[in-house]
Amino acid sequence: MKTRFGFLLLCLPLLGQAATPATPPGYACATAQPLATQACMKVLAEGGNAFDAAVAASAALAVVEPTGSGLGGGGFWLLHRARDDADIFIDGREVAPRSASATMYQDDKGQAQADRSRWGVLAAGIPGEPAALEHIARRYGAKPLAASLAPAIAYARDGFAIDPKLARAISEMAPHLSDTAKTVLFADGKPLASGALLKQSDLANTLQLLAQKGRDGFYQGPVAEALLKTVNSQGGNWTAQELHAYQVIEREALRFDYRGYRITTLPPPSAGGVTLAQLFQQLEILGWQDDGSVRSRHLWIESLRRAYHDRASYLGDPDFVRVPTPELISRTHARELASGIDPQHATPSAALKPVPLGGEGHNTTHFSVLDAQGNRVAGTLSVNLPFGSGVMAAGTGVLLNDEMDDFAASTTASNAYGLIGSEANAIAPGKRPLSSMVPSFVEGPRGLLIIGTPGGSRIPTMVALGIAAWIRGDSAPSIVAEGRIHHQYLPDQVQYELGALSEEQQAGLKALGHVLTQVKAPYGNLQVVSWTVAKDQLEAAADPRGVGSGEVVLLRKPAR
Repeated sequence: MKTRFGFLLLCLPLLGQAATPATPPGYACATAQPLATQACMKVLAEGGNAFDAAVAASAALAVVEPTGSGLGGGGFWLLHRARDDADIFIDGREVAPRSASATMYQDDKGQAQADRSRWGVLAAGIPGEPAALEHIARRYGAKPLAASLAPAIAYARDGFAIDPKLARAISEMAPHLSDTAKTVLFADGKPLASGALLKQSDLANTLQLLAQKGRDGFYQGPVAEALLKTVNSQGGNWTAQELHAYQVIEREALRFDYRGYRITTLPPPSAGGVTLAQLFQQLEILGWQDDGSVRSRHLWIESLRRAYHDRASYLGDPDFVRVPTPELISRTHARELASGIDPQHATPSAALKPVPLGGEGHNTTHFSVLDAQGNRVAGTLSVNLPFGSGVMAAGTGVLLNDEMDDFAASTTASNAYGLIGSEANAIAPGKRPLSSMVPSFVEGPRGLLIIGTPGGSRIPTMVALGIAAWIRGDSAPSIVAEGRIHHQYLPDQVQYELGALSEEQQAGLKALGHVLTQVKAPYGNLQVVSWTVAKDQLEAAADPRGVGSGEVVLLRKPAR
């Protein structure tokens, strides 16, 4: 975490006021790439609010971290406006094209063909990020859209040095990249190496059109024409009308309480908020203690198992299917779930009513930002697999997503991350695929936490672990570095990172009947901003598993 002092004295409270400050001691941002963090902080330093900074961070990530997000993808932005204490969920998720059908990825025998929903133009939904950026800037920002997009335009036009993570991804995903994408990401017929300068002049022009004309600079005119030409010349069927008709949706945030803390998060089409609510309410009912004991781990895992089972049964796009969210997050339902947990034995997932699941990829991105007035944004953005579908629309620099793989291609086939399909998440024209993305705010006795991560079906468990760690008093750097464990109902196994479970914990969990699987590599990329009110301490931290950074500018000295 980088910290520096600023001199915006107009923001300082009068000395001698109440011991609990009404506003943060400064501003902070954490993103998955240092250049995106710099863009975020630059806009804040120049008088922008958290919403302007969110646009800047989102656009910059589209340029410098194309594995995780981009203008050809979408995302969820959770906003808090301090002046009226309002929480707003901006749904900029991709939608299925009008030509989409429930059987579009099945063969003549009704079997799902995985590659068709993951690579090439048929895998792409109508992008939502450009419309969302314009929407946030216009309705909530203090600066023009062009000012917030300026850092991203500069990164694309002037280039930036590729980090080792991006270089590795280009090399690994090379077989799936289109020829147009390779003209940008390759040099002399080879993937760009770490340290190489990546310039994206077409993407800079696309961002410039967005800056000048707003959403019409993307969904109409030369960019839209290029998107249609690329998609429709390669077997897809997009129309100019459906591009122009894409709509950002503002939804009501989901809120629940846990031991004196208010957690604000996302409702469907995110599955993550319901999962968090069910997990924490079960734990509170069970009298769970966050003490690292085998019992503590066991109750955590069993509560996750039941929350993910419900996710499988009920969740989808609420504009297309009835999702009983109030009932699912009720205290009554949490008691029903918790009552089935045996404190001495693991419940085999097969013993629960078998229900199929749905979810999405881990090559997503997240940022957290807080301004000095108390406005804040948690944003989680995605193109699904690294570089999305691998297809770049010629002349635009835009990599198309492959979020159609987040739908259920059938009720028996699994997606790229081993999650099985469900009727509630079946493909339909104009529908938004179910997501695990769950940017969240936590407020309570300690203060404020802004948190989120990529990680596909593991997103809710990572965010939950981070929330629990923050409530018990851990620092921001400790929260993002903590070892991770995960259970998602099916497959029936506890996945854990190296070092996340001690030998004693592993033995104890096995004795209770849990199947343990150590994952081959670390996962996730948690980004947090924390304000501990009693100390007036502001922190920002990026996950050490990635290459990101967190920065803080203090406008008043923290309490001693």
